[in-house]
Amino acid sequence: MKQTSVKPSLMLALLVIYTIIWFGTLNYRHLIPSDEGRYAEMAREMLSSGDWITPRYHDYKYFEKPPLHIWASALIFQGFGIGEWQARLWSSLLGYLTILFVGFTAWRLYSPRAGILAAVALGSAPMWVVGGHFNSLDTGLSAFLAAALCSFLLAQHTDRPHLRNRWMLGCWSAMALATLSKGLIGIALPAMVFVVYSLANWNWRIWKELNLLKGLLLLLAITAPWFILVSIRNPEFAQFFFINEHFQRFTQEEHSRPGPIYFFLPFLLLGFLPWLPQAISGVCQAWQQRRKQNHTQFSNLVLLSCWVLVILGFFSLSQSKLPGYIMPTFPALALLAGYVLDRGLGERNGLSIGWKVQAIFFVLLGLIGFAFLPLIGFEAKPDELLAYATYTQWVISALVVLILFSLTTALLAKHHALASIYCYAMGFFLTCTIAGTGHEALGRAVSGVDLAAQIRPLIPVDATIYSVRILDHTFPFYLGRTMVMVEFPDELEFGVTQEPTRWIPTLDKFIEHWQNEPTAYAMMVPEQYAALQKAGLPMQEIGRDSRRVVVAHPSLRK
Repeated sequence: MKQTSVKPSLMLALLVIYTIIWFGTLNYRHLIPSDEGRYAEMAREMLSSGDWITPRYHDYKYFEKPPLHIWASALIFQGFGIGEWQARLWSSLLGYLTILFVGFTAWRLYSPRAGILAAVALGSAPMWVVGGHFNSLDTGLSAFLAAALCSFLLAQHTDRPHLRNRWMLGCWSAMALATLSKGLIGIALPAMVFVVYSLANWNWRIWKELNLLKGLLLLLAITAPWFILVSIRNPEFAQFFFINEHFQRFTQEEHSRPGPIYFFLPFLLLGFLPWLPQAISGVCQAWQQRRKQNHTQFSNLVLLSCWVLVILGFFSLSQSKLPGYIMPTFPALALLAGYVLDRGLGERNGLSIGWKVQAIFFVLLGLIGFAFLPLIGFEAKPDELLAYATYTQWVISALVVLILFSLTTALLAKHHALASIYCYAMGFFLTCTIAGTGHEALGRAVSGVDLAAQIRPLIPVDATIYSVRILDHTFPFYLGRTMVMVEFPDELEFGVTQEPTRWIPTLDKFIEHWQNEPTAYAMMVPEQYAALQKAGLPMQEIGRDSRRVVVAHPSLRK
């Protein structure tokens, strides 16, 4: 008989190891553009200014997203100091807790083993691992949407009215926090899922379970205070946030993030790659269940399938596309994968031959990966070759881990089913972690941390620093200073429009300011520095790296 259990002590040891690696690697990399530097700098500025209502970036009003992520990061900075791991802690903590909550949900809905397997699937999904170690809004949004989904499923699973009510209020609270994380999408996505589910089953009874009146009042109690306060202080907020950042972002290409309708399919494939066969099987089983089941009976599998398909379809139709938008589908996919794996183990008391084939496939994929190593850095500049060579060594290590763990998975499959699954998951988790942390070889130069450390002692705290035709997303965080934008506001266009006296609209105006402001400093790209030198602008270089040059007015260096 095949073994389908693993000693609790071994499982606990694996969880401890996983947790140490998950949080222990947060400080290994420096922040990289654009999200990591942007949101870290916004939190630093919020903490420095003491203004917790009006978010600012480079000291300009920045209303593209609500402030929950910035609030949390600023509080973390206040409690633990300003740094890389602190900037990533909010995303990492939410990503980790979501793994546990998904496991708990599957435990309650299906079985304890399904709960463990669902958590294992999400905790080793490449895009979830990377997202949990990246300072961006996508993990937070996905975590709160997952909390809303899981709370709703748990509410439908219980027969106790008071527990159902509590879980539903938890669902509304999670949607409110999702809204404060990234806007109305925190409400819109669950609403669309419920509509599609109701249409698919032609069963609208689900809406009676939502506690609409209490839920809406709770959602407003959580979200409305900030929206009201920021609108009172900034009358221009509502038009920009609700119209430009929601409806126009979805329907127009002005954000320069278009993509084909199949844009997210490769990211879905790569992001949930280890468990995609099981997740697809779960979707198929859900619709088979729908055909056999009474439509008045609630089906968590059908709802999970609707969740995945609606979110995928919604963002595929949007004119603004970024890879992280697909992340809210992963917790639902993990629940489906956990259900399928648990059911397969129960029916066969072991793993099918397909599991072994799946493991061998990744052994071969890892071997094939070695053939593509020469492509890493094939367009690198001469001063970047060493960094790319270093990163190549990290990629080699990741491929070796993938091959060894996948091979071990195949060997364990016949007689140690659960151990085989855990080995498979740990292999992918380590592969992603090694490849991700190794990016520091490239990311350090991008971050500007070394240049910031070099010039920080040279710039007085009250000096003006201009950012000439460039919006650098990481350098200001490491410098601990904001800058005055020159000519090219990039995503700060709304902010400079609201406060036009706080920026320099043309290069000629900058030259005029520079010549009459002998205490100024400026940052620019090397090409811009060479052009201004050629034009005869008086400047003295005080530091540079491969991407930036920082100059001072010559009178400061006398």
